[in-house]
Amino acid sequence: MLHTPFYNPEKTYQENFDQGPFGALSDGQKIPRVGKPTKSFFKHAVYLPFGIPAGPLITSKFVATAFEKGFDICVYKTVRTRAYPCHAWPNVLGVKIRGDLTIKKAQESLLGESSYSEPLSITNSFGVPSMSPDWWQEDMARAVRSAGEGQVLVGSFQGTKKEGGTAQDLIEDYVLAAELVVEAGAKIVEANLSCPNEGTTDLLCFDTERVAKIAEKIKNKIGDIPLILKLAYFGNEGHLQDFVQRVGVIADGLSVINTIPAAIINEAGEQALPGEGRLRSGVCGAGIKWAGLEMVGRVAALRAANNLTFSIIGVGGVTTSTDFFEYQAAGADVSMSATGAMWNPFLAQEIEKQKNRNI
Repeated sequence: MLHTPFYNPEKTYQENFDQGPFGALSDGQKIPRVGKPTKSFFKHAVYLPFGIPAGPLITSKFVATAFEKGFDICVYKTVRTRAYPCHAWPNVLGVKIRGDLTIKKAQESLLGESSYSEPLSITNSFGVPSMSPDWWQEDMARAVRSAGEGQVLVGSFQGTKKEGGTAQDLIEDYVLAAELVVEAGAKIVEANLSCPNEGTTDLLCFDTERVAKIAEKIKNKIGDIPLILKLAYFGNEGHLQDFVQRVGVIADGLSVINTIPAAIINEAGEQALPGEGRLRSGVCGAGIKWAGLEMVGRVAALRAANNLTFSIIGVGGVTTSTDFFEYQAAGADVSMSATGAMWNPFLAQEIEKQKNRNI
């Protein structure tokens, strides 16, 4: 059952920022927890190894209400070292997909529309907007403080290319962003290396050597603070193997996957999302669950084969409680839901209930 989404696609990003969250997520009802948290996420005790990834929790108000509904691991939306604008509205559209959104299907055009139905898949195109650090550091600090017992906040960040800048400039900007997130009080940080929502097909996560340099410099700066790297879907197994062997000894966690990009058109066959570079945007939800599960399984196998110890965060298409347990079986230490959680603020509670029935 789809509920009122806590991020309203019919409103602009700024309207959601100022007025949200919406629906049951904002009803003020905090779910009761029983006993003490027994699971661990980077040595932080949690009740349920489940949460919401970077994206929909755009302010501390969204984070605080998600914690109240039992999403015990919340990721504050990706921030930057300077203010950065959002793409023009609309930023979210429903996408009808027959079966899985395979890589082959993603090379074709998909119809985007302003209606949503199950099995739920959407496209989102925001451009990774950010307030300036003067604003978001204070707000992220509030989000950190809103965590209750058995809950923890992750701070997501990314570097920003400068006009005429060098590769080294981007690396240094990633490091500065990580430092600012730690200053805001985040006990776990996540470097977003995989966002196709900026209208680019050149994802940083596919450049293994540059990612390794970024991760090494970040770890040298933040020390024992756990560092998660957010990745896209790797089609080539040799590429993934090289990445895990090179970067898996540096990062504390790998989050897989983000979205699968595809061209989104309207009924007239025209680009559905207005603006340059927005023909292709990331698709998420039920249609990409296969890819998230597959990546988790492949990464888990490579982790074991190389005797590595990083944590695996499974993301992609978790829209039901059953999906959570499928990710656990595939090898995820933690799983998260963005699209599913947006339209079902009771998803964490449903997982908790099913877990108790399975005991």
